[in-house]
Amino acid sequence: MLEGFQNATRIPELRRRLLFTLAMLAVYRVGVHIPTPGIDRVALAAFFDRVKDTIFGLFNLFSGGALEQFSVFSLGIMPYISASIILQLLTVVFPYLERLSKEGEAGRRKITQYTRYGTIVLSIIQGMMIAVGLEGTRGPGGEMIVLEPGWGFRLMTIVTLTSGTAFIMWLGEQITERGIGNGISLIIFAGIVARLPSAITSTFQFVREGELGVLVVLFVVVVVVVVVGVIIFMERGQRRIPVQYAKRVVGRKMYGGQSSHLPLKINTSGVIPPIFASSILIFPATVAQFVQHPWAQAAAGYLAPGRWLHDVLYVGFIIFFCYFYTAVVFNPVDVAENMKKFGGYIPGIRPGQKTAEFIDRVLSRVTLGGAIYLSLVALLPTILISQFNVPFFFGGTALLIVVGVALDTVAQVETHMITRNYEGFMKRGRLHGRRG
Repeated sequence: MLEGFQNATRIPELRRRLLFTLAMLAVYRVGVHIPTPGIDRVALAAFFDRVKDTIFGLFNLFSGGALEQFSVFSLGIMPYISASIILQLLTVVFPYLERLSKEGEAGRRKITQYTRYGTIVLSIIQGMMIAVGLEGTRGPGGEMIVLEPGWGFRLMTIVTLTSGTAFIMWLGEQITERGIGNGISLIIFAGIVARLPSAITSTFQFVREGELGVLVVLFVVVVVVVVVGVIIFMERGQRRIPVQYAKRVVGRKMYGGQSSHLPLKINTSGVIPPIFASSILIFPATVAQFVQHPWAQAAAGYLAPGRWLHDVLYVGFIIFFCYFYTAVVFNPVDVAENMKKFGGYIPGIRPGQKTAEFIDRVLSRVTLGGAIYLSLVALLPTILISQFNVPFFFGGTALLIVVGVALDTVAQVETHMITRNYEGFMKRGRLHGRRG
């Protein structure tokens, strides 16, 4: 591993890409601490401490702590992710977008352009909602969070937050093009990992004060290592369907006849299902913070993390979104048609509709395994906290994102090193990133 890192620094192009990526991530972390004017910081911090288990806490996690500081990057990259998911879903509804997705590089550029427009629109809407929401919110002592409410504050907030999101989007695209790894994913990765030092400091403080035992901390470390290992194993896991290509004679030459395989990932949907499921389940808790009604308070109590109803619904939503998102991003009919077009077939299966049905049947079984794996990883922190009072500073979704992005980035570094005849990080068995 150490030799792999040494080899990485010996390649000039790879070294430049790594330094550029680190520089862009440093710029992002600096922007997280640049505040938006017109806010009482103390009252805002107290408010976020009270609503950390609501949707605000989820948004704050993905913004790297920028939302609780109300910095220029408060919206983070979530509007861009939301716009990308919306466009992916719309490709199933609108034939024009479906045609664009099949036109190669030109279509991809057009969809990226639409994603940027959608990101700006969503940022404006979310910025307006946040500004209006903060104007009507008070701290625990009744103090106003917004110093001077009104349209001046709202317009300034909309422009500031929208510009911040657009800048983050540009940073992500620059990292993808001129750095190493997927820029958007690395920005989320940096925001989550930035909370690690404070989590370690809090743990040592708990141990020093006697609230945590050393054995408990060691148990948490072992659990984290095991969970990370399981995530790596499952994210790299795939079901390979054998594919045989028929021989073709073109002129005086014979082509084809080779064997290949169709890889079906165990977790095709990535971290989208836990994010969607969390957003739905914490919505009642978010409403209960602003609507002091017995029904809202009761719903928030029943759906609190650790309650059996929350866990059952959480697993159900994750399984549903796993199948739903997999059906959106993977079309067995298109795969079967392309396979037939190039003379490929699955041994023992008739090409065409029968092949599509076989792929769909195998994909359904594989997706069920992936959904169960996602559910277990997402529920583990909740079980440790609620049942055993064990501190777990990162949720299962955060762990999935961190490990998945790390795998992708290391795989790209490996590719650069192998193409230049350098030893990679893994001497036996190359590390493959996620492909969705």
